[in-house]
Amino acid sequence: MWKVLSGVLLGWSLGANDAANIFGTGVATGTIKYRTAIFLTAIFVLFGALLEGPKCMETVAELSTLLSIEAFYCSVAAGITMTVLTYFAIPASASQAIIGAVIGAGILSGTADFSKLFKIIICWIVTPVGAIVFAYFLHRSLRYVLDKTITNITHLNYLYSTGIIVAGCYGAYSLGSNNVANVTGVYVGSGLLSAGMASLIGGLSIALGIITYGKKVMLTVGKGIAPLDPFSAFVTILALSFTLHIFTQIGVPVSSSQAIVGAIVGVGIVGGLRTVSAKIVAKIAAGWIMTPVSAGILTILFIKLFV
Repeated sequence: MWKVLSGVLLGWSLGANDAANIFGTGVATGTIKYRTAIFLTAIFVLFGALLEGPKCMETVAELSTLLSIEAFYCSVAAGITMTVLTYFAIPASASQAIIGAVIGAGILSGTADFSKLFKIIICWIVTPVGAIVFAYFLHRSLRYVLDKTITNITHLNYLYSTGIIVAGCYGAYSLGSNNVANVTGVYVGSGLLSAGMASLIGGLSIALGIITYGKKVMLTVGKGIAPLDPFSAFVTILALSFTLHIFTQIGVPVSSSQAIVGAIVGVGIVGGLRTVSAKIVAKIAAGWIMTPVSAGILTILFIKLFV
């Protein structure tokens, strides 16, 4: 069971990096306090992992046939990759990290299933695009409805605050249900854990990362990409939540980082593309490319050296 410790590292780094994707925009706009945000995120991530986490386990488990020691090094490589990117405050994708690591191990053993990888890559491409579309149309439609129905500023602010909290809890639930497979799915594939136990361990480790080291990336997501008001923050969280939960039902773990960045860009388009920081988006996109490549190379090195 000591081999599961690398999954705990990956879960911790995922939580530390991806907590920003849930309430980062709400914290940055001052709508919700940081401590309240991380507490709610940790609780609902665990709920999502336990109730719907097994839905995405099969996709990760069947991508390559792994020995338990190979699963250990896949998680180590993905965890190191995520931790380094978190240190540099770059929103990264745990999905890309673990998939890159599993494919690296599968290439060495000759068991990589590239047909399933193609399906996953298509979903990675659709994730930010879908979030952009959701955010754009949610912003347009909800703004129109609210302008027609609520004119009192106090009532609007209360609605935004409540909406951000509710949408954030839903987003945290969706994050847990979709991304816990990235943390412990390899152990299900190698026969080391059942899907239920993998969901519990993965959910707890993600929650630990959220509580201990989530603030740095949160500021990048909340402030760096585009300026947001409370209404825009609410829309981005809601678009993220819808995107992740849809892919959970499909059974494919995707990147919450890609979803939230896509949602913020979608909101930015409403205000004109000039409001979107191209420099920050390029930095984040570079992180998305580096993540699977780095994790795959690290996995190959670890297995070559130690297995």
